[in-house]
Parts: sequence; C-alpha cells; structure tokens
Amino acid sequence: MADIGVLLGIVLSAGIAAGTPILYGALGEIITERGGILNLGVEGMMLMGALSGIVASLATGNVWIGALAAMAAGGLLSLVHAFISITLRGDQVVSGLALTIFGAGLTAFLGFPYVNVPAPKFLALPIPLLGRIPVIGPIFFQHDVTVYLAFFLVPIVWFLINRTRPGLHVRAVGENPEAADALGVNVVLIRYSCTVLGGALCGLGGAALSLAYTPGWIENMTAGWGWIAVGLVIFAAWDPWRAAFGAYLFGAISRVVFDIQMIPTGHLPQLVKTLLTPEFLRMMPYAAVILILIFASREAVRKRVGAPAALGVAYTREEAEG
Repeated sequence: MADIGVLLGIVLSAGIAAGTPILYGALGEIITERGGILNLGVEGMMLMGALSGIVASLATGNVWIGALAAMAAGGLLSLVHAFISITLRGDQVVSGLALTIFGAGLTAFLGFPYVNVPAPKFLALPIPLLGRIPVIGPIFFQHDVTVYLAFFLVPIVWFLINRTRPGLHVRAVGENPEAADALGVNVVLIRYSCTVLGGALCGLGGAALSLAYTPGWIENMTAGWGWIAVGLVIFAAWDPWRAAFGAYLFGAISRVVFDIQMIPTGHLPQLVKTLLTPEFLRMMPYAAVILILIFASREAVRKRVGAPAALGVAYTREEAEG
C-alpha cells in the first residue's frame, strides 16, 4: 500500500510539472476567447516562446529575462493575429492556423544552432515547511517557480474575468459586442488587449517548457501541446479552474503512459499488447482533443457548454450602426 502511495505521489507531482506549460496556453486562450477572438495559433506562440526563452537566457545568463522574452515573442505574434482578425476582419481560423505554421517553420529555421545546447533553467525550489508535508508536500510544493506562478494565475484569471469591471467588459464583448459598444465599452481595445495578453501567456507556457520542464531547445518540442491547450478550453467550458484540472490530468496521463511502457507484455493477448504500445498510448490524448473539437463545433453544443456567443465573429461599429 505504501508503494502505491509513493507511486501515486510521483505520478501526480510529474503531472503538475508536465501540465504547467499546457495550463499557461489554456489560460491565455481562455482570456483571448472570452473577448470573442478565436486564436488557433497557440502551438506556434508556444514554440516562439520556447525558442525566445532559450535564446535570451543564453545571451544574458538569466532565466527571468528568458521568460520575459518568451512572453514578448508570444505577445508580438498574437498582435499579428489581432491585426488580421480585428482591424482587417480576416478569417480568425485561417489566421490562427497560419500563426501555428509560421511559428513552427520559423523556430525550426532559427532554432537549429540551439538544438541540444545546454541553457540556464529554473531550478526546483521547495517551499519551506510546506514542502515537507507528507504526500501533499512532494506533489504541490517541490517544483520550480513556473509551477508556483501557474498556481497563482489560475485564481487571479478567474477573479479578473468573473469579479471585476474590466472582466465584465471582456465578457460583454465576447457575448454581445454591439451591446457593449452601445454602453461605451471600447470593443477594439478589449479584443486587442485580450489577444495580446493571451499570446503572452502562451509564450510563457513555451518558456515553462524549454526553461523548466525539459530544459533546452528541440525542434517542434511542444509536440502538439498547444492543440491540447485549445481543446482544454472547450473541455473546461472557458473556466480557469477546470482548465487547471484538465492540464494536470493530461500531465499525469503522460507520466502513466511512460510508466506503462515498463510493464512486460509477453504473456498478454495481442490486442492488449497493441493497446499498450507507446505509440497508441501517446495518441489517445490527441485523439480525445480532436473528438472534443469536432463535438464542440456544433452551434447547439457551443451554446450548451458556455462558449462566448460572439466567439470568432468579426465586429465593426459601422456594421452595428447599419
């Protein structure tokens, strides 16, 4: 029984560490979508953040500067999406996909000299007293600062969206920009702010990956985690607390997948062997995200799960007045 408890603690602790980069991406996308802008470029912004964090930290020897550079890279990339989606009223799906393709291609080209180059990283920072609590301490309080920052951001983002006047404006713009505009809310400013802030958090998620969870740069190192973040937003019904649960759950599953590979399968039926192959197990979370996106694409389902009513819909005051 003690061995099971230790193993469970290891899995949950690893799940929190692995889920943190995804959680940053999901929080950024929640903020963006609450303002009515759909950004499918999370993967590209996380990649840009991961590479920018490595480059800046290597140049300065300071991981905090690397994290700030990652946020700046994600914010700048999302600013492009905001200009296309808000000012030019372009197709938000196409623009977001273009960001992902651009981010993947640019980081592959610029990041080649940094592949497997040792870089500064955020070290584990056990919290005094709390880190020594049996079971709970190792799971929650023996991580690096990016994990602790995510712990704080979840309630902060929830509070700002649901309990403040700016959050009310954001939700109003996401639900009914015409009504918000009529009440004097600057729809364009709100949408630009949400998109850029969301992109900055996605970039920070990339930094959490390259400067903390798996220090260093590897081409396409996000490996689809940006898409997992997008799927989590729908799974969480645009709620930061549920997004945290989903991100950490995915991280724990990733650890379980790794451990299952150590199980001998010689005596098992062929079907079970197939289901326990690393390739099949690693595929399952991504397949689940695809199913979630397909399911949530229906208009009736989007209303039922609480999607912002104006999500993905371009708006200009001229159209409203006309």
